[in-house]
Amino acid sequence: MGSDLHATSLQVQLTLTLFLVSYGVSQLFLGSVLDAYGRYRLSFISLLVFIAASVLIAVIPNIYMIYVLRIVQGITVAIIVIAKRAYFVDVYEGDRLQHYLSMFTIIWSAGPIVAPFLGGYFQHYFGWQSNFLFLAGLAAVIAVLEYLYSGETIRHRTEFKLKTIAGLYVEMIKTTTFSLGILMLCFAYSMVIMYNMTGPFIIEHHFELTPVIAGYCSLILGLAWMLGGFIGRALINRPFFSKLLVSVILQLMVVALMILSSYYFANIYVMVFFAFLIHVGAGFTYNNYFAYCLGRFPKNAGMSGGLTGGLVYVILSLLTYLVVAAIPAKNMAHLSYSYLVFIACSLIVMLLLFNLNRQPAN
Repeated sequence: MGSDLHATSLQVQLTLTLFLVSYGVSQLFLGSVLDAYGRYRLSFISLLVFIAASVLIAVIPNIYMIYVLRIVQGITVAIIVIAKRAYFVDVYEGDRLQHYLSMFTIIWSAGPIVAPFLGGYFQHYFGWQSNFLFLAGLAAVIAVLEYLYSGETIRHRTEFKLKTIAGLYVEMIKTTTFSLGILMLCFAYSMVIMYNMTGPFIIEHHFELTPVIAGYCSLILGLAWMLGGFIGRALINRPFFSKLLVSVILQLMVVALMILSSYYFANIYVMVFFAFLIHVGAGFTYNNYFAYCLGRFPKNAGMSGGLTGGLVYVILSLLTYLVVAAIPAKNMAHLSYSYLVFIACSLIVMLLLFNLNRQPAN
């Protein structure tokens, strides 16, 4: 892409950064729009705009226009994701809601697993533009299915008044269990993002292995995240806070063994083995708390979904940057200490939530 557009690697990397930032930040504000004007129409229009933006990226040889179009993609994807999260809250309640939100999380988590391998093959055989044409085609199929089988599901429309919306956001954030739940989501997903930022570097520079091996390691850990989601779905009827507390304590035990092993048995197999177990626990935590946070405010599902997704993205971006800056990607020991930071934070928040849950309601 850099060669075709005569752009530097930093300029090309910025296209991804702009997409992620626009996707994360826009979620903070778009939920209220979807609660006021409905899910279906805005989601369907966003699909069409996303298709057009993807095609234009593939055919316009200008890096600055691609910057704009990637921002457009981030905003439209945010609308689609918030609308579909809210869809499940609109239609289902109780255990069925948890079941479908759990499935949503598992399917959503398949993206980072499949994308690097699929995208690599597309680029190798058809050029980088084929990735965006594929996304356009996939979105077109979804748009057709959306048109044929979907429809409006909102049950309680919220009047779009900035004062009212601001009050609802304040109410949500002031709800202690909701805010602490968002922190749990941040800590769980930060483990994945942090590995993505440091793991390949450790494999290629410390263990002196190829990027192909680093890619397969990422695939294995992606499957671990999905496995955690499936375990969360299987244990959906178990006591919520108890099973989450047990999961975090098990993660703490695993990372302690990982730290110890890093000084005596440091190799890629041991590192991936312990990271696999930790990512299973992270996937389990995320799967459970994702449904928990979205179910807290069913009458404002768009706002709660947008606030959850947006805050998670913003906070974890800061957290992972700080941790990676403080504990640089050098070896297995540094990776294990990075995990320890997030797991220890998870345990503190989990104990607070466990105690809050045990207190009698006023």
